Amino acid sequence: MTRKLTIISMVFTLMVWVSFFSVYAAGPDFFHPAIFADGEAWATKGVADLPPPNEHNHQSFDKLFSFTNGANGQLPVSEAAPGNPNYNGGRWDLQVVTWLITNPPIVMSYDMIEGYLEDGDLMITSGNSYFECPLLPLK
Repeated sequence: MTRKLTIISMVFTLMVWVSFFSVYAAGPDFFHPAIFADGEAWATKGVADLPPPNEHNHQSFDKLFSFTNGANGQLPVSEAAPGNPNYNGGRWDLQVVTWLITNPPIVMSYDMIEGYLEDGDLMITSGNSYFECPLLPLK
């Protein structure tokens, strides 16, 4: 049973990665909305895998919430954006979000995620993935 869950988890993580990074296959112009953070849309460019954090540097990653279902136009949502003192420069700990309600809204901030989580409207699991890709202003 544990082996089956591990395989399912690995397949699910791969599907999230493919959906998240499929936007980058279009070409070199990445300056379009890619991530919501602090209520705004941000662009991003460049992706590098990072090793998982240890107990001493986990706080140097922000959570990036990728949705498996939901409203059209939903982008991944970051815990923080540039200008926010909690922003860690685009070092991400991927979190997978699944809505438990029908007709969910578009979420644009971590505060909104926390509210819907408290209401029991969504479920969050670890994506077990760490990477770097900084947020950039839209052009």
